[in-house]
Amino acid sequence: MKQCRRCLYTEVHPLNIVIDDEGICSGCRVHEEKDLIDWHARFDELKALTSSYKSKSGRSYDCIVPVDGGRDAYFMVHVVKNVLGLKPLLAFYNGHYNTETGIRNLAYLRQAFDCDMMGMNVSSKTVQALTRQSIKQLGSIYWHVLAGQTVWPVRLAIQFKIPLIVWGAHQGVDQVGMFSHLQKVEMTRKYRKEHDLMGMEIEDLIKGAPSFEAYNTGIFRYPEDEELEAVGVRGIYLNNYLRWDSRRQNELMIDLYQYETVRQDRTFDTYSDPNSVHYSGLHDLIKFRKWGYGKVTDHACREIRLHRLTREQGEAFVDRHQNVITSAIDKEISTFTEWVGMTERELWTNVDRFRDPRVWQKDTEGKWMLKRRRDTGLHIDRLETDQPWADYRITKPKKPDSGRCNYVLIGKGFVDGKGPSRPVASTQMPDSSFGQHEPVDLTLTGTK
Repeated sequence: MKQCRRCLYTEVHPLNIVIDDEGICSGCRVHEEKDLIDWHARFDELKALTSSYKSKSGRSYDCIVPVDGGRDAYFMVHVVKNVLGLKPLLAFYNGHYNTETGIRNLAYLRQAFDCDMMGMNVSSKTVQALTRQSIKQLGSIYWHVLAGQTVWPVRLAIQFKIPLIVWGAHQGVDQVGMFSHLQKVEMTRKYRKEHDLMGMEIEDLIKGAPSFEAYNTGIFRYPEDEELEAVGVRGIYLNNYLRWDSRRQNELMIDLYQYETVRQDRTFDTYSDPNSVHYSGLHDLIKFRKWGYGKVTDHACREIRLHRLTREQGEAFVDRHQNVITSAIDKEISTFTEWVGMTERELWTNVDRFRDPRVWQKDTEGKWMLKRRRDTGLHIDRLETDQPWADYRITKPKKPDSGRCNYVLIGKGFVDGKGPSRPVASTQMPDSSFGQHEPVDLTLTGTK
């Protein structure tokens, strides 16, 4: 099995990574573009593109921005509203695995940017039934989250006749180099089905299961082409116009808006998913059992490419986090299996059916084991670090007694007397964050 000479990915990846004749993966190759593109010119393109969607009256929404209580939501809204000067409608799909931290982040986001937000809260019974089905069909507990997050903004675009949807990073570009930045790919039904939804639309998932006639699953259906064309819906990705660096972006959001982070057991990245009980825990365990690697590898590869980690440091992080199963994660599993109506044995039996045979095999005692171990003699195409490593920040929780493993299905949409009521200024991000030479200034609190 081939492994990239530069980062830690092998050729076994759910998004299909390609390793070239020089031993470098497609993700690293496309990442090289980040140091060659004129990002100032790209950002000018973005301003010109989005300005054409501004409401002439100023009383209508200019675009839709999908948000949640984690990852890049704050940064996306900051760029769209305070830098580009657009009036966004925020779209939130309730993923059910919400943490108190995530609900607070979402409430503070809405208040800090003073935006309208529309959420979709699907019946818990429907979500539970779909999750049981996706575990059996795909070995996934996250299908409904991915389906809801990628369809709800599109449905809102049609309902309110808002043509432009602004997404964050295209995973196929930023992680595995499926496309080049030069192609400026946009959101498509095809990519959503084949990659986000693992090849199954809602009709594929529930086909042959008559019990779903009792549930309203229509919300997960992607609109027809005629509906999209009538409004002219298009979805653009910010990482085609900004030198994407989620760590620096989130640290700017901590400084500007007190974005809240939490410690994660199975990775060193405390910024990405503080809103989910399961994403970096149970969901990551499932990912490891299927593909032989976890989120910590994703995060380490990203940091290696951005010259913040050496390969050896990245390997050390993987060794430290990849096999961690804490009592908190055990509680997560218990909470989930009780909620979904499965035993833990049923869950893992279903997941194990989706272990990739290129990675896993059974030993003589019938226990699963990885086929390959890291080849410490691998010739490395080394990237040098350009800065000393600094740990990801863990912010002080606004509510110290927050429960980690309790699902929060809905929370109040405002915060009393806490946090910034409007954007505040901060120091400029370092030059390496968003481009070469003079950086694109994304600390602006408004546009004239």
